[in-house]
Amino acid sequence: MKTADFDFYLPEELIAQTPLERRDSSRLLALDKHTGATRHMHFFDLPTLLRPGDCLVLNDSRVLPARLIGHREPTGGAVEVLLLIDRGNKTWECLVRPGRKLKPGTRLSFGDGELKAEVVEVCEGGNRLVRFEYEGIFLETLERLGKMPLPPYIKVELNDPERYQTVYSREVGSAAAPTAGLHFTKDLLCQIEKMGVHICYVTLHVGLGTFRPVKEEDILDHEMHSEYCMISAETAETINRTRREGGRVICVGTTSCRTIESWAAEDGTLKESAGWTNIFIYPGYRFKVLDGLITNFHLPESTLIMLVSALAGREHILAAYREAVEQRYRFFSFGDAMFIGDQI
Repeated sequence: MKTADFDFYLPEELIAQTPLERRDSSRLLALDKHTGATRHMHFFDLPTLLRPGDCLVLNDSRVLPARLIGHREPTGGAVEVLLLIDRGNKTWECLVRPGRKLKPGTRLSFGDGELKAEVVEVCEGGNRLVRFEYEGIFLETLERLGKMPLPPYIKVELNDPERYQTVYSREVGSAAAPTAGLHFTKDLLCQIEKMGVHICYVTLHVGLGTFRPVKEEDILDHEMHSEYCMISAETAETINRTRREGGRVICVGTTSCRTIESWAAEDGTLKESAGWTNIFIYPGYRFKVLDGLITNFHLPESTLIMLVSALAGREHILAAYREAVEQRYRFFSFGDAMFIGDQI
């Protein structure tokens, strides 16, 4: 299977640069995964696609304000550091610029010296291990000094950082938002729960690898990045009970999907789990738990468009994407949404 099989034409002006004023006013393209039939709706219409006894699985990871702008000491040269993975002992694996200047031993300063750091190691692939020096609580320091690490295709500064967080985010650790969840409001979640839909949470800390295109010609040659994820005992039991009672398991976002599929037994049952996953889902994959998916529109030739193609079929997905382009849907992180399920 070729990477080029998952390409599509997208006019640049359809890449959403800012969120809509009202989260749930985005458009919603409903796609029947079996027939390819589509319906054009709005996200606030989502309850009409759900049934009592269904289960919504949401990723409660919260984006770290992980982009730090500072300078090198003593030269004063500008530097940008993006926190990726907490390696312990005040040390983070980071993406840095300018890379050629940041060799082991280089001293860094941020926020008039409130936060200092030293590059301690060059990792395979070019990332750096950076050890930080600070007083107090690191996350509080980041809240003051850090900026939201928006995707590279968003060129407009975000006025309200909370608009790149879901309303239910709580577990800090992502380098990017689980964007399918950005459409939910607290009122909409309350409405869904009142109609008898179970709501539960997993955690997957989203890495920047989610934005990286597949560079290999054959998708089987692609090496997936790893991300840390967790399933609580309560969530596992809710999903297991939903399946026993004939309800559908509907994930909000590809991150929630990858989490439950990573830890499911062959019979689809789940138990409390935590660890790193590099699961790569592409056409031919047999879903063990997932019945439906709420998701945004994804980048051409990305692992995410391959995942949704595994659920609904490549032809159905690409046809739906062509329809979305024709209907001027907004794409990517701040864009519109899709519901992929049955009996649309």
